[in-house]
Formats: sequence, structure tokens, C-alpha cells
Amino acid sequence: MLLDAASSLMIRTQSVDISLSELASHSGLNSALVKYYFGSKNGMLVALMKRAASTALAQLDYLKSMPISPTAKMKLHIAGIINTYHRFPYWNRLVHYLLQDPTSAQSAEIVEFFVKPLIEFQRDILAEGVRAGEFRQIDPMNFYFSVVGACDAPFFARFVFDLMGVEDFDDQRRRSYIAHVTELVLSQLLVEPERARGADGGSES
Repeated sequence: MLLDAASSLMIRTQSVDISLSELASHSGLNSALVKYYFGSKNGMLVALMKRAASTALAQLDYLKSMPISPTAKMKLHIAGIINTYHRFPYWNRLVHYLLQDPTSAQSAEIVEFFVKPLIEFQRDILAEGVRAGEFRQIDPMNFYFSVVGACDAPFFARFVFDLMGVEDFDDQRRRSYIAHVTELVLSQLLVEPERARGADGGSES
């Protein structure tokens, strides 16, 4: 219940820097329970991140084993990132918040648990696509930053919604943005960009 309350509070406030008093007020629970169950507020945030990451990582493992083309896997991967951020719009900010001290044990735990597997997955799919003759050679670090940054942008810079006259990032806009980012990525990644329209798999997940 505490993790659910923390998640909904972050979505409501559009911030990961929530206080224990805010959490207690939002959940109706005693804030002392955070220390009892998680040891500290950061311990709770790590547990929240790992709970959501476990599902995302299981999806990556399944996607990697699917008997479909690298292009189709990439389309589903991009959709999966945006869908995760749509469900947990604080996701990337929470990861960066917890990685503020790169020398801490907490930071090392998060890197090993989530960041490293994501980077390795992307590196493997890029290499698979090159071997299949579908992808050009792309620097994995450039790819990681450009794709994760593009997928996260609408959920980080929500102040832009007002400037654009958009009320919210609803389901229709989510689908539209998946298609947009997928087309941008594949136009640079594919040896033959027209394959973006014909490859199996689609851009939804």
C-alpha cells in the first residue's frame, strides 16, 4: 500500500522528491511504517523502482527471445519504453534521483539491477540487426541516450503541454507519439528506411 501511495503521489505532484509527511497525508498511513518496512525513504524509493523494473525487465527477456525480426523487436522496444513512462511518468526522474551519488551502494544496486540490463539488451538488438543486414552500425551509447531521452521527454517536460495547447498525454497521444518516435529512430537506424513500414511486429505493445 505504501508503494502504491508513493507512486500515485509522484504522479499527482509530478515530482519524485516527496516527503514522508506528504506520503502519510496522501496514504492515511503512519510515516513510521516507511522505516519499519524499507529502512528509509530512499529504501522505499528503491523498492518502488525495482517493483516496476521487474516487469519491464521480464518484458525485455521475452522480447529478446521472440522469433521476429530485429526491426520488429526495436519497434516493440520503443513502444514498451513509452508505455512504461506513460504508466509511471516519474520513472526516469526516479532512476536519476536514486543515482545522484554514483559511489553509493544504492546507486550500484540500481545500475546492476536495471540500467545495465537495459543497455545490454539494446546493444544485443543493435548487433542482431547489423548481422541481419537490417541496421546500420550505430554507437550504442548514442542510441541509448537518444531513444531513452526521446521516450522520456513528454513525461519530464509536461509544462510544454500548456504551451502547445494540449490538456494531457492521453491514450491517443501515446499511440501517436509511439509512431512518431519509432519512425524517427528507424529512419536513422535502418539500412533501408522503407522497411519501417513493412517489418512485422508493429509499434504497439
